[in-house]
Amino acid sequence: MRLILLAGMVCLAAACNRSDDLLTEAEVKAVIAKFDQGWQTKNANLVDSVLSQHYVYYTQSGYTFDRPSLLATAGSEVYTLQSMEREAQTMQIEGSTAVVNTVWKGKGHYHGEVFNDRQRCSITIVKHEGKVRILAEHCTPIK
Repeated sequence: MRLILLAGMVCLAAACNRSDDLLTEAEVKAVIAKFDQGWQTKNANLVDSVLSQHYVYYTQSGYTFDRPSLLATAGSEVYTLQSMEREAQTMQIEGSTAVVNTVWKGKGHYHGEVFNDRQRCSITIVKHEGKVRILAEHCTPIK
């Protein structure tokens, strides 16, 4: 009888852990807002706080930009934003994972070059052990 009770408690605990990792729309919006705020204020620590340890950015030219490179850019003087906004957020959530579709608009300078971008972005967000993080991102210019 004790073995059955113990097995039931383990199953219940496992179910509770799974429900803790269910991602909500509010959590997805909050993590993206925090990410954007970090970029707007040049706060690399804030950007860092929402990135998965395995974060990767897929560039327009087909390369990848890893987490350390992104964080270095977020806090450096080589990248400055005059303005930015994100619109048209739609999302598909499946358990602990979300894929978010946004349009990102930004004006600024990168390595001395002026940019005025309008991009369609796909952001993959995961929730693991109660923490919501951005796992991957890919943006493509809208022409």
